Amino acid sequence: MTMTTALEAGRPPQQLRADLWLFPPNRDSQGGSSWWLEAAVEPVLIDCPPLTQATLDALQQLAAGRTPRILLTSREGHGRLRRVQERFGWPVLVQEQEAYLLPNVQPIDTFAEEHRTAGGLQLLWTPGPTPGSCVIHAPAADLLFCGRLLTPLKRGCLGPLRHGRTFHWPRQLRSLERLREWLPPEASPELASGAALGALRGERLVPFQGWSDGDELS
Repeated sequence: MTMTTALEAGRPPQQLRADLWLFPPNRDSQGGSSWWLEAAVEPVLIDCPPLTQATLDALQQLAAGRTPRILLTSREGHGRLRRVQERFGWPVLVQEQEAYLLPNVQPIDTFAEEHRTAGGLQLLWTPGPTPGSCVIHAPAADLLFCGRLLTPLKRGCLGPLRHGRTFHWPRQLRSLERLREWLPPEASPELASGAALGALRGERLVPFQGWSDGDELS
């Protein structure tokens, strides 16, 4: 589908690893971060990047004629998803409580508590930041895409952050506990937040040991 209005030029995503790209902050998502993962079988776009010409060009190049899936970690990562999805027609997966926010997006699939993609990615519903927040564990890539459940607090540290848009703070803390139990005992994935990354002072991924449960904030 051809865009009817000229787009901002924008900046292309930054390649961090052979299988991972980070898009520039998205002003339509409170400066949030979106990621591209070259997962086996099915590449994925995690949350919506800024709607710019550089983004569209990069997505087309990264897809390379394949049909990736768009995974949404919360309503705060939707951005201008409808226009991006209209352009490419890629299927979208979202937790069922937030599907109603995307009435004109097709095709769209939903999940309830947990979900496993064809490429082996594992999704867990983690309400708190928003009603339908979720996280995505990529075991083969040793990554945990934690959406807004874990937010950059300082260099090398992610944790829960309470603010005016927080849906339910006690549920967010309980979701963190559940996430700890859900991950395999041997897992120690690098953490990729869906929030703005400025507090990391130039870092992009945070070691698993940089996860704070936010006890001091509760």
